[in-house]
Amino acid sequence: MESEEDVEKRGAMENRIVKISHMWDDSDVEWKTWLIPIFVGINVIIFLVTLFINNCPSHGGSRGCVASFLGRFSFEPLHYNPLLGPGPHALMKMGAINWSVIVEHHQRWRLITSIWLHSGLIHILFNMLTLLFIGIRLEQQFGFLRIGIIYLVAGIGGNITSCLFYPSHISVGPTSALLGLIGAMYSELITNWTLYTNKGMAVCTISLMFVINLLLTVVPHPHNGGPLGGFAVGILLGFMLLPRPHIGWFTRRFPSDLGSKTKFKPYQYVLGITSLVLLVIG
Repeated sequence: MESEEDVEKRGAMENRIVKISHMWDDSDVEWKTWLIPIFVGINVIIFLVTLFINNCPSHGGSRGCVASFLGRFSFEPLHYNPLLGPGPHALMKMGAINWSVIVEHHQRWRLITSIWLHSGLIHILFNMLTLLFIGIRLEQQFGFLRIGIIYLVAGIGGNITSCLFYPSHISVGPTSALLGLIGAMYSELITNWTLYTNKGMAVCTISLMFVINLLLTVVPHPHNGGPLGGFAVGILLGFMLLPRPHIGWFTRRFPSDLGSKTKFKPYQYVLGITSLVLLVIG
């Protein structure tokens, strides 16, 4: 017969085992959203800094600037930038990309800095609304680390594609990173198709966001090769990093019998490995 001391020791040991098991099983953990709001804040701040550096009245005269009452923060004339934003000279100062500076001058850091640059107010408005809409959901469901990796790697991949397709153009890359997240959402939708109760709505919503943000890449001149490259990278990363939805998150919002909570299914392994091979080859 166990003594009271033995019972207490056994109880303490069981509690430690339970705590350790919870550390490895995150199915009931609700991720807190903080990375996506920070990303939005960084994009907005950098856009304002770019307008300040652009200083439209200093080279175009206040009459030619849009919203001239904003002073240094006014926009270039519409015939120059219909998206209501800075000129290419300011974007280059802030870290935009083209083939020459990346390859010939070895300024590869621009592959990262251009992810945070926007060509105009309309551009950043639609991008940030989409980022908040899809990014917060993804971060809550999968955590900040995986979503941050997808956003940055897709942005870099899209920037590389942009340099290859449009070597003479000055480009910025936030849409590549954003479409990378949308591509990852497609991957997650495919691999977890049976968990969605309204599949048609999910497909239509993701597709609408994809089309709207892609259309913005044709103004003021077509340069959608980069965003499509980011989209492709996002799809591959989605199969690799988002093979299983956050069960706890799903059950709180879509109460249903999800069946087995097996972490990965065979077809998810196949998709993940295939995507890894394609990403390395590409």
